[in-house]
Amino acid sequence: MKSIATGGKAIYGAPLGILMLEARFPRIPGDMGNAGTWPFPVLYRVVKGASPERVVLQGAAGLLPAFLEAAAELVSIGAEAITTNCGFLSLFQRELAAHVRVPVATSSLMQVPWVQASLPPGKRVGVITVSAGSLTPAHLAAAGVPADTPVEGTERGVEFFRVLIRGESENMDVTLAVRDILEAGQRLMAAHPDVGAVVLECTNMPPYAHALRAALGVPVFDVYSLITWLHAGLRPRDFGVGDRGMSSHN
Repeated sequence: MKSIATGGKAIYGAPLGILMLEARFPRIPGDMGNAGTWPFPVLYRVVKGASPERVVLQGAAGLLPAFLEAAAELVSIGAEAITTNCGFLSLFQRELAAHVRVPVATSSLMQVPWVQASLPPGKRVGVITVSAGSLTPAHLAAAGVPADTPVEGTERGVEFFRVLIRGESENMDVTLAVRDILEAGQRLMAAHPDVGAVVLECTNMPPYAHALRAALGVPVFDVYSLITWLHAGLRPRDFGVGDRGMSSHN
């Protein structure tokens, strides 16, 4: 019996493509840009000119063509779904999905409606972002997030925003970064006692989700939870059933 391998791609075994911002800060374990974060292979493409400052503080103005081109390149070499390295790129969700014609998840904020559906009456989702002052109603609407969702940012911190968005250093004091994230979470909960779960907008925040969950006592979701969910659909777990019984449905 012949065994035919199907071709047509340049790269196999990595169905998820990640559009990366152009940055030089450290990508610690848990960060989206650290390949060791993922329990499966991924494909990366750095989008030239897409600095964190330009994407977050300037609304990614003028960058859509570069993101469309990079996403198409990832799909052409083997990606079956696309995600991005910044939650603020929810602005490009519709355009990217239309352009590449594969599943696209631009922002961890897309989880807010799902998480809200899981909460008991009287509880709602809160968002922690790298820059609350830059997260506009347009960003929220593009991800399906209610406009009145409580939001807290890290701008008042001493390390996280300074390094990641302002690019003031290629090094980061992780202890100070943890403090920035925890303080943002504490401010969110103090101002909004009805918050029953938190979604982290920033794709650089998953390394801090464990500590934040312990400090706040509510579930914490981030881009890691979003992308592992997406990948589970691309490559469902094989429980050994195989094709048994499939013929009866054909």
